[in-house]
Parts: sequence; C-alpha cells; structure tokens
Amino acid sequence: MTEGKSSNSGKRRSLTKWLRRFFFGALAVGLAFMIVVSFMPKPVVVETASVARGTLVVTVDEDGKSRVKDRYVVSAPLSGNLARIELRPGDMVKPGQVLARLVPLEAPLLDTRSKAEAEARVRAAEAARRQSKAQIERAKAAYSFAKKSAQRAKQLSKDGITTQADTDQALLEERARSAELASSEFGSKVADYEAQMARAALGAMSGKKGAADSMDVPSPVAGRVLRVMHESEGVVQAGAPLVELGDPSALEVVVDVLTSDAVRIKQGARTEILRWGGTPLKAEVRLIEPSAFTRLSALGVEEQRVNAIIDLRDPYSKWTALMDGFRVEARIVVWEGQDVLHIPASALFQSGDGFAIFVVEGELARKRQVKIGHNNGLQAEVLEGIAEGARVILHPSDRVTDGARVTFR
Repeated sequence: MTEGKSSNSGKRRSLTKWLRRFFFGALAVGLAFMIVVSFMPKPVVVETASVARGTLVVTVDEDGKSRVKDRYVVSAPLSGNLARIELRPGDMVKPGQVLARLVPLEAPLLDTRSKAEAEARVRAAEAARRQSKAQIERAKAAYSFAKKSAQRAKQLSKDGITTQADTDQALLEERARSAELASSEFGSKVADYEAQMARAALGAMSGKKGAADSMDVPSPVAGRVLRVMHESEGVVQAGAPLVELGDPSALEVVVDVLTSDAVRIKQGARTEILRWGGTPLKAEVRLIEPSAFTRLSALGVEEQRVNAIIDLRDPYSKWTALMDGFRVEARIVVWEGQDVLHIPASALFQSGDGFAIFVVEGELARKRQVKIGHNNGLQAEVLEGIAEGARVILHPSDRVTDGARVTFR
C-alpha cells in the first residue's frame, strides 16, 4: 500500500513537472511571437484616388475691380466764380444739361506795363500763327513733291530701271513729309488757340465784357454723376475739374495678373466673374495692357504685373447692383481639354528633374516616373507613365517608399 501510494505520488509530481515545462515553453514561444510581430513593419495607411479621363481647365484666378469704361471729367473752361453745384453722386444727367454755372471775375487793375505785356503777347501769338501757316504751306509743297517722286519711283521700279531700295527710300520720304505736314497742321491749331487766349486776356484786362453775364457748363453726355470735385461756391481757375460723369451700364473689369500668366492669356479668353455679391457672370478678355508695373506682394516680394481688361457679356439686368470700383474675382481660362487623362496634383512629388507618383499594386506601393502636361493646381494632365484606372496615393508621406505595404483609409 505504501509502495503504491509512493508510485502514484511520483507520477503526479512528474506530470506536474512536465505541465509546468509545457506552460512556460508555450509562454516563451508566445512572447517571442509577439516580439517578432511587434517589430514587423506595419502597413502604411494611405488615401488613394483613381486615374481618370475627363475635362481639365487651367485658369488664372486673380482679384480685380470694376470701373466705368468711359469717364468724362467736366472742367471749368474759364476762370471765374463758380456757383454751388447742386448735383450729387448717382444723379442722372442728360446731354446739354447744365452742370455748373460760372460768372465773371472782377476785372483786375490795369497798369501800363501789364497792358504792354499783354499787347506784346498778342503780337507774338499772331506772329507765331502766321509762321505756322507758312510752315503748313512749305510742308504741303514738300509732301506733294515727295508723293510725285514716290509715284515715279514705283513706275521706274516696275519697268526695271531703278532698284527696290530706291523705291523704298522714296516711299519713306513720302511718309516722312506726310508726318511733317500733320505736325505742322497741329502746330497751327495750337498757335490759333494761343492767339485766341492772348486776345481774350487783353480784353479781360481792358475791362471788356461779353454779351453774357454768366456761362453755363453743359453735360457732354448722358450718364450718371460719379463724383463732384468742386461742390462749394468759389473761385476756380480754368481747367479745374468740376464733375466726373460716366455710364454705370458700361462697366469693365480690371485685373492685374503676373506677367508670367499674362503671356498665356489670349484676347477673347473666356472669363468668369465671381464673388462680387451676386451670381457668377460671363465675361471675356478684351485687352492685355502693353506696359507692366511693379507691385509688392503680401509677403513683401516685388512682382511684375500687368492689367487685363475684361468685358462683361451677361445683360445689364443681371448685374445692376455692380457699380464702379467694386471688388471682384476673375477666373480666366487659359487652356481647356475635353478628354484628358488626369490625376490629382496632390499625388505628385518632385523626383530628379521630373515628377513621380506612388501607384498601389496589390498591397504594395510602387514608384512611377510620370510626364506631366497642364496643371491647374488641383488636377494635372498625365502624358506618360500611368494608365487609366490605376490607383495613386494622395499626399504620400516619408513612410511611403517603393515596395512598402499599404492599406486604404
């Protein structure tokens, strides 16, 4: 009995010993497995998009402002006392409507020297006017001779007697004499005006008055008052601006763009006017001004910019609330393609001298070099390197490498 109990006790101790060994062995294997798994690289969570075909539009987006196309600044034709202008900005005016009224100034004191100087100016102006007339006659004669010489040169060149260079020289002389005649005629007009002003000054200094005791300044066009520059009563000098007129229904939009963008903008380019306070408006580029200017950006960087002039194409009834000087945003189309293979621009990254992307193949990321065409900042045209339907990784981080395991978000 004692030997049986001893034998059973030894078997139990042996079984317990083996179970303990098995438990600790399994625990060690499990810990080792967990350590190995913890050190294995985990799949990178990525966001993807498909390569597709569709319409791609490249635009230049810039802020601008509206302005009246044709402004008329009505000025005082003569010096005088200006009566108070009752017009206010926004008032409608008709052609010929009186905008302002001038009354004469009191005649200044006249001394012998001032009168002599005024008379001398009249004589000098008259002499200049006669001289300008003589210059016109001389210019006419020179132009007539040059014109006949050019006609003879053309005929001789046609007959093969003279060279083409001689004909070109004769034509150049004709154009030069024509320009000289036009300049002489303009000078004659200036001389006539100077003589008229000198006589008027002498008459005013002599105390002579015209038939009218006041002078009305009429409106040259129909439109709306944009600004009143000289509202109060007082003395104004000749040429002083009084009222600015314009037609609010004839608006244009001025947008300053970078010169590097301006070279891509064509005349007649389709444009959309946004964020002006109403629905988007259709427009088109009429003109890129020929002269650029320098402007500081918000970061303090000097930029070369040029104005693009845009005409509205929607009827006036759609933008009656848009007035002169309002801020707008213009979206100018510089390129558009209909059946274009494109990818999100956020999938691109610089690789050498070109661009590359990561394509998802199974569970792995594969790097591909691609050739990019047009790019609007959101979508980029793909010319080579990838096919339609492939999935590309957006915003690839440093953890995404060629051959890395990835999983979709």
